[in-house]
Amino acid sequence: MVKRIGTSRRGSRHKLRKNYREKGKISTTRFLQEFNIDDRVALVAEPAYHKAMYHTRFHGKIGKIIGKRGRCYEVMIRDGSKQKVLIVHPVHLKKV
Repeated sequence: MVKRIGTSRRGSRHKLRKNYREKGKISTTRFLQEFNIDDRVALVAEPAYHKAMYHTRFHGKIGKIIGKRGRCYEVMIRDGSKQKVLIVHPVHLKKV
């Protein structure tokens, strides 16, 4: 059996890059933002904050908030014909 090499952030050098104007401290307003159930959100990763970050294959997808789990939100997205639920911190979400 072949052993898997790498992590979930492998091959994401350009995908998780910040714009040069946005580098530095994380915005507290994005960190503390709140959403309601049935809000539509876009998955936009904050690469400086690794907790509750989704897999990079879902970067840029749009989903719907279906619940809250601790400080994080449950976001339902469509991946092809399947519906998947991701647990994402609000710093990685942007209201659409």
